[in-house]
Amino acid sequence: MSIKGSVHSIESFGSVDGPGVRFVIFLNGCQMRCKYCHNVDTWQMQEANMTSDELLGKALRYRSYWKQGGGITVSGGEPLLQIDFVLELFEKAKAKGVHTVLDTSGNPFTIEQPFFDKLQKLLAVTDLILLDIKHIDALAHKELTGQDNANILAFARYLSEIQKPVWIRHVLVPGINDDEAQLKRLSVFIKELSNVERVEVLPYHSLGEFKWEKLGIPYTLKGIQAPSKESVEKAKEILCCAKYQGFRS
Repeated sequence: MSIKGSVHSIESFGSVDGPGVRFVIFLNGCQMRCKYCHNVDTWQMQEANMTSDELLGKALRYRSYWKQGGGITVSGGEPLLQIDFVLELFEKAKAKGVHTVLDTSGNPFTIEQPFFDKLQKLLAVTDLILLDIKHIDALAHKELTGQDNANILAFARYLSEIQKPVWIRHVLVPGINDDEAQLKRLSVFIKELSNVERVEVLPYHSLGEFKWEKLGIPYTLKGIQAPSKESVEKAKEILCCAKYQGFRS
């Protein structure tokens, strides 16, 4: 039988979640509580509502638009919280020659079993990881997300060890993680990895604030403006060195 997953929503023609045109699947459930989250409505795990076969069937309807570079991206929420579902979906997708991307914060990573064995199987059928590193400093990361970042950085190192292609994403939030010293620390960490193909600097925005209000959750970053063009360019200069293929903003 096909495993059912808790799917929040689908974007048929995604253009910013991996290479090419992509069928983007947003799953429910996340343990982090990022202060700038624009998908706050995916935090809570909901009842499973779609099988991997149903989801892949929907995705394949758009295959003609993917050309050579597109495919399927699974995002969240945090997709690794539904690892059995994502594993089955990606195994079936790869059997049909579909390019697969996993968009994750890495927060559930552990070498404990049975998770680690499942993760290894999942990575074997994953072509690219989009890894969101929120903050390099442990205390600041916990203040920003409610969670420590030790296992996230450990996940990044593991992906480097196995040479799994990675795009690093960093949301630049004024007054929180745009400090030059912290950006340089993050740059040093990234340069220690041997599998990073791209670094993306993503300017903070408050477009998801209305979701917080709708759910009755206080939005503590109210009033913070998007970073200036100069601030974004400075972050790119620090993080996006010549070793990478490029960056997006």
